Amino acid sequence: MKPLPASFFNRPTLRVARELVGCQLAVRRKGRIRRYLITETEAYDGFEDLASHAARGQTPRNEIMFRQAGHIYVYFIYGMHWMLNFVTGPAGYPAAVLIRGVRALDGTADHDGPAKLTKALGITGRINGRRLSRATGVWVEAPPTGAPHPRVKTSPRIGVGYAGPVWSKKHYRFLMHGC
Repeated sequence: MKPLPASFFNRPTLRVARELVGCQLAVRRKGRIRRYLITETEAYDGFEDLASHAARGQTPRNEIMFRQAGHIYVYFIYGMHWMLNFVTGPAGYPAAVLIRGVRALDGTADHDGPAKLTKALGITGRINGRRLSRATGVWVEAPPTGAPHPRVKTSPRIGVGYAGPVWSKKHYRFLMHGC
């Protein structure tokens, strides 16, 4: 399987977030490649999005969101959890998609929740700022040829009440129907 090109990510964030559902997240760890079906994402789109790290402008923590599409943005929260995001859209426009849920293709487990999945997949800040690629050890592949595109439902994002009534209620969360 071939990694999705950076051009896949260099599109509107909401479209990328929706279309990542059903793709495969590939992770190389200790020389072994494992693939996971992406089942849930959340979009964070631009300066006006009050739930986004970029709402207050560029900082050392969020500067990766301002890079070219296809960069990995991994940040640490609550002093214990890593969050995996992929930068989207044009350079200079801060946007990213949070990976919230995956399902192991070998059927061993679902990893629902962004903290649980990064822990299970061994993802840490070591890859923050790197590009999605085989060389990095984290990349995204299209669904297998002939696989039906999954039905995707939307809902408000989780845990963003601080963004106020408008931004916390936007349907920027995308879930595979039935998950």
